[in-house]
Amino acid sequence: MIKTRKGDIIVTNEGQNKFLKRLYGSVWGRCLLKFMTAPFLSRAAGAFMDSRCSKLMIKPFIRRSGIDMSQFEQRKFRSYNDFFTRKVLPGKRPVDMTPEHLISPCDSKLTVYRIDRRSIFRIKGSRYRVSDLLGSKKLAEGFRGGLCLIFRLEVDDYHRYCYFDSGRKSENVFIPGELHTVNPIALERYNIYKRNSREYTLLDTDNFGRAAQIEVGAMMVGRICNCNGAGNIVRGNEKGKFEFGGSTIVVLLEKDRADIDGDIMKNSSEGFETAVKYGERIGSACHSRGTEASV
Repeated sequence: MIKTRKGDIIVTNEGQNKFLKRLYGSVWGRCLLKFMTAPFLSRAAGAFMDSRCSKLMIKPFIRRSGIDMSQFEQRKFRSYNDFFTRKVLPGKRPVDMTPEHLISPCDSKLTVYRIDRRSIFRIKGSRYRVSDLLGSKKLAEGFRGGLCLIFRLEVDDYHRYCYFDSGRKSENVFIPGELHTVNPIALERYNIYKRNSREYTLLDTDNFGRAAQIEVGAMMVGRICNCNGAGNIVRGNEKGKFEFGGSTIVVLLEKDRADIDGDIMKNSSEGFETAVKYGERIGSACHSRGTEASV
């Protein structure tokens, strides 16, 4: 379930959730997933989404999803991916530039968790430790005691994302996805082991210390397109975009670097996601940072 910042409840697509449970939890679903995630099919699907033929999908998708196109640039789209990565009009996603305010990097549904030694997070139907997300136990140790912010984008969300603070960034590090069968006892009723492709960047921010931002791609053609390599970054500037497919952004913060707004923390503790917008305040910098976490 999802809540808005005003406390209104948004009803999710239960039919889709039931389908995904059947897909991940059955023999036929496992076989279908193997086929769907085959490299040749992903390349073919990606090529189709970039083609002029895919434009036929745009209008039905807008109607079905109830997208308010008055917020977006008005032009003829070359392909479905061109539409999917459309830009908002100036002023439609104002960025809070107050230095000590933590902002959302994207339109999404947000959940926040504390990170401890045993933390395992469910992202896009799979379970991850921080070390799994980053592909490094050493990097993960620096976030012990901190916060894990999971921003879940649905297919009708704005699929461009920004830097949540100014500072410097590392090169983008890409980690390929993987999918294979496992012992079903290990993952309860799920008979597959699935890790989506992802790309992470380490950020040395002006107001929130060292952080990591991880873009998690969708199954099949959820391509991650980051704009820049290592260098200086500016709060609110576009970091990149996702092409076709619902996707997820994860932000990792060190201990005692940020206080998340109370409504978001309350919703997360009660099992609700909170709908947030690109550039919107979601928390603030801690006034005094406590002792570094020993890891």
